[in-house]
Amino acid sequence: MLRYDVSMPSWNIHTAHVERLFADHEPADLGIEDANTFLFGNFAPDIYVGFMVPDVSFRIDYCTTHLARISLIPVADADLFWNLYIAYRTPQHPTGLSLVLGAWAHLLADRFYNGNFRTFWQTHDVPGGDEQRIRKQADFDLFGHYLGIHSHVHVTSELLAAAYDFKPYRILEEDVMRSIRVASDIVNASAKQPVGPGHFQLLDEQWLTGVFEACNDRMVVWLQAWRELLAEGHPVLASDVRERAGLPRAKRDTNDWMKK
Repeated sequence: MLRYDVSMPSWNIHTAHVERLFADHEPADLGIEDANTFLFGNFAPDIYVGFMVPDVSFRIDYCTTHLARISLIPVADADLFWNLYIAYRTPQHPTGLSLVLGAWAHLLADRFYNGNFRTFWQTHDVPGGDEQRIRKQADFDLFGHYLGIHSHVHVTSELLAAAYDFKPYRILEEDVMRSIRVASDIVNASAKQPVGPGHFQLLDEQWLTGVFEACNDRMVVWLQAWRELLAEGHPVLASDVRERAGLPRAKRDTNDWMKK
């Protein structure tokens, strides 16, 4: 069986993406009615993987929660998630939709970071196995720390209801609480120990900043195009959003990239 690398953008990176979105745009202008639940949704796909929240009630494999093909460096299928849980599920309760949109944003970010790391892996002398995973995850963690974050998820009855009704898999209340504590600890640690660039082990500030900006731009363009199409009153598939936004068609994931 192929052993794959489950290192991924840390939750501080996902939090920073949410903060960047809301710094530049009103959440409602992007179709996000509940900003707090959207932030929690940006953690949802990782909760039951057991990496970020080790004491969850049960485990689900990363490639299952992220709809990823099993690969040395798996990439999430954000388009498939969109079609399954957003395109044909309108209208949804605003809070529930905000959580699902947050989960989609998480998958999109994982796809950008791990997809771009595949290219880096092909063009650089990168160590394999656990050393690669540890150094990459350390760089993701450090970069997220360097960005600086302040947003905390607040427990609300609407959030708990949306988590319980999350369509890919039910998120239990106790696991919501565990996840929020982990996310808050990450934010608090970032505030207490600000760091600067220059201590990355495998990647560098230019690479990480470039991926961050490209991912942010894609989130904005995608959500704006979706809002336009939604106003026309029909289901909005990922391919529709891509066409409206002038984005290329999604590529089918294969393991061809592993051939150096």
